[in-house]
Amino acid sequence: MDYSVALLCSVLSVSRSAYYAWTKAIESHKAKRDKELKTVITAAFTQNRAVYGTRRLKNVLEKQGDSTSRRRIGRIMQEAQLVCKTKRRFKATTNSKHNLPIASNQLARQFNVNQPNQAYVGDITYIPTGEGWLYLAVVIDLYSRQVVGWSMAERMKTKLVNDALIMAIWKRKPKKGLLWHTDRGSQYASDSHRKLLKQHGIQQSMSRKGNCWDNAVSESFFHSLKTECVNHENYATREAAKKSIFDYIEVFYNRQRLHSSNGYLSPVEFESQHKAA
Repeated sequence: MDYSVALLCSVLSVSRSAYYAWTKAIESHKAKRDKELKTVITAAFTQNRAVYGTRRLKNVLEKQGDSTSRRRIGRIMQEAQLVCKTKRRFKATTNSKHNLPIASNQLARQFNVNQPNQAYVGDITYIPTGEGWLYLAVVIDLYSRQVVGWSMAERMKTKLVNDALIMAIWKRKPKKGLLWHTDRGSQYASDSHRKLLKQHGIQQSMSRKGNCWDNAVSESFFHSLKTECVNHENYATREAAKKSIFDYIEVFYNRQRLHSSNGYLSPVEFESQHKAA
C-alpha cells in the first residue's frame, strides 16, 4: 500500500520541507557518485583495450579500493556508450592430413595444473596484413595461462613452432618431464620438432582427430587475440602486425589482462603472488 508524503511526515514528525531536502541531497550524492564512477569506469575500460565487461571492471575497481555492483557498472557503461569489442569467427590453419607420427592425447583436457612448467599447450594462427599472411605460434603455461613462448613468420614452417618452444625453454627452463600438448599439425609431428622434444626431455601430447576442445586453452587465447586486438586493426605491413601482437602479448595479456581462471589476476601477477606465498 502506498502512503502519501504528508501522512508519512506526520507519523514520523518530520516536516515536508526537511523530507524533500533529504531526498534532494540523496539524489545529488547519487549523481555525484555516478559522475565519479563514469570517469573511473571509462578510464579502466579504455586502458584495457575496450574489452572488459562488468565482471572484470568490477574487479578492476575493487583493486583500486572502489566497490560497486555490476548492475551499476552496466548502467553507467550504457549511459557512457561503452561497448565491448565484438567477436568474430576465425579458422584453423594447421594441416593434420599427413603420414607423420601422431602422439596420444596425454593431457586429456586436464587444463588446471598446480605448478608452473608442468604442462604447456601450443598452436598456430594467422594474421592478415597488406603484405600477406603473418603466422603466429604460441606456447602457453597451463598453470597461469601465461604466454611463455611465441614466434612470428611469413611462412608456416616447422621453424615457426620450434622457435616458439625454444623461447619458452630458454625463458622458463622447465625440468624434464614437461608435457607439451598441441593439435596434430604437421609442424608439431615433424622430425625436427620431435627431435627438439627428445633433446629436452619433453613428453608430447596431441589432440584427438578433429577435436578442437582438446586444445581449448590455445583456442581461447587466439579467440581473445583476434577479438581484442587483430580484428580491430588494419595492418599495412607484417612489421606493424608484429609490433601490435608483441604489445598485446607481453604488455597487455601477460601483465595486465585479468584472467578468470587466475581469480582475476594477470598471469604474471598470479605467478608472482603464488611464488611469494
